[in-house]
Amino acid sequence: MIYKILIVEDDRVIADKICEYLASFGYEAQVAKNFANITAEFSSFLPHLVLMDISLPYYNGYYWCSEIRKISKAPVIFISSASDDMNIIMAVNYGADDFLAKPFELTVLTAKIQAVLRRTYDFAGQTSILEHRGAVLNMDNTTLLYDDKVVELTKNEYRILRILMENKGRVVSRDTIMARLWETDSFIDDNTLTVNVTRLRKKLEQAGLYDYIVTKKGIGYLVE
Repeated sequence: MIYKILIVEDDRVIADKICEYLASFGYEAQVAKNFANITAEFSSFLPHLVLMDISLPYYNGYYWCSEIRKISKAPVIFISSASDDMNIIMAVNYGADDFLAKPFELTVLTAKIQAVLRRTYDFAGQTSILEHRGAVLNMDNTTLLYDDKVVELTKNEYRILRILMENKGRVVSRDTIMARLWETDSFIDDNTLTVNVTRLRKKLEQAGLYDYIVTKKGIGYLVE
């Protein structure tokens, strides 16, 4: 398995050096570019671990750590020169899994990353999320997060949306959706599917997601 690591560090020299070093160990590392929306970068890349600086443009690392925690349990390691006790305590309180003070040896950073990944994924497993157009579907608690709004979904609404997001860009037939729901003991007919999709669309629109689910008449639905 190739682990993906998101590097949230605004010093590009440091970030690129870390990225290059991690790549030599077989990790898929990516340096964040849009510091105004780290959550979007996280949702698009879906990393297994995040390296997070504290001092960043727009919002600090504490803020982004707390935002990531709303959608994922992926571990976060803070890397910062602000390594006094108060900053370390704050990092932990905001959901960090470890803290490494700058300057540091890349060998030490790699060892910490390996330890956290092993601890997280060997025993706890990976938190599963799906993302499309800024909307994040959390498959652990069956909720959708969009623009800081949490959309509560019924069992069938969640399953329908999950099927469509797993096949984003492709039309999923009504028969396929109903067959998938039947596999999970949700015995719904054609009319019930229409009602569920209508209610789901209404919830998405209330959250600001318009035209998220497209109907292909006589065929099925898709998200695009």
